Amino acid sequence: MSATTRIALVVAAALLSACASSPPPTPVASAPFEQFAPVADDVLLRAIGLVGTPYRYGGNTPDSGFDCSGLIGYVYRDAAGINLPRSTRELIAMPVPSVRREALQTGDLVFFATAGGGRVSHAGIYVGEGRFVHAPSSGGTVRLESLSTAYWQRSYLNAKRVIAGGQLANNF
Repeated sequence: MSATTRIALVVAAALLSACASSPPPTPVASAPFEQFAPVADDVLLRAIGLVGTPYRYGGNTPDSGFDCSGLIGYVYRDAAGINLPRSTRELIAMPVPSVRREALQTGDLVFFATAGGGRVSHAGIYVGEGRFVHAPSSGGTVRLESLSTAYWQRSYLNAKRVIAGGQLANNF
């Protein structure tokens, strides 16, 4: 057998054995990543779209302005078709999963004790990357803020997941 024929057989055997072998393993992500449900994206876009809307105690529409729970209720009704309780005390008491701060996902509700103590007095919508949208106080407007500021870290209480696994919780 000639050298050329031997080389051709060796190359053919190598090619055939390569086709029969298993593919290389798929790389595994080394860090967890945030999964976005389409509904969570709708909530995020609607909440951010309301930045700049005036604050109004008891307000629950873009035309009249918002307080914090009015903003949350409007965004979830408009973007996700879900009715949530009206007050922050009712929102934090909803029978939906609580979420650790390091596990927050887009659309989660974040709760604060801005009046001191351990009683909920304020809430917002987490929009990712450590930020949330909320209607802060009289004279202000709906705005985007960072959870990492000292004030929000100090007053942070809890978070709730209304959108779980791409599914909405039941209407309340």
